[in-house]
Amino acid sequence: MKRSERPTAIQVRNGQRSIKIRLPELQSFAEIACAVVSNHKRLGFASASNPMIGVAIISDRQMAKLHLRFSGIAGPTDVLTFHHGEIVVSAETARRQARAFGSTTEDELRLYILHGLLHLCGFDDTSARARAAMRQVQDQLLGDALRRERRLKKPQPV
Repeated sequence: MKRSERPTAIQVRNGQRSIKIRLPELQSFAEIACAVVSNHKRLGFASASNPMIGVAIISDRQMAKLHLRFSGIAGPTDVLTFHHGEIVVSAETARRQARAFGSTTEDELRLYILHGLLHLCGFDDTSARARAAMRQVQDQLLGDALRRERRLKKPQPV
């Protein structure tokens, strides 16, 4: 990163009420994920074009409206990413997927945030080949971000 460039800021907000979210923890993870993605050598993470990234956690009902409006597809989806720097994730979809995959809702939300950040770097998942490439980078960076998050949570010796 050049000295004149500032790191991209990220702000997570909860716009739904049906699922309890530990917002400070997700905010911390989002900051870590943003740093991990921007530090990855092969990614063109343009902080100049997105000086502030917003992450909105919303309901399935809200997501279904956005999904139809912007993708032409009925029903909710897990994550939508907009090139101006907005990532929208569905808490209810995260809860359903967590149950299906033996995970937690918040771990699914972490995955969706990282997935959205990769979309902002130009990755897409519209073909099998692109999906595989994105998945490979996603798995690596998610592991890096989760390890950093665990180190931050670990009590420091006095």
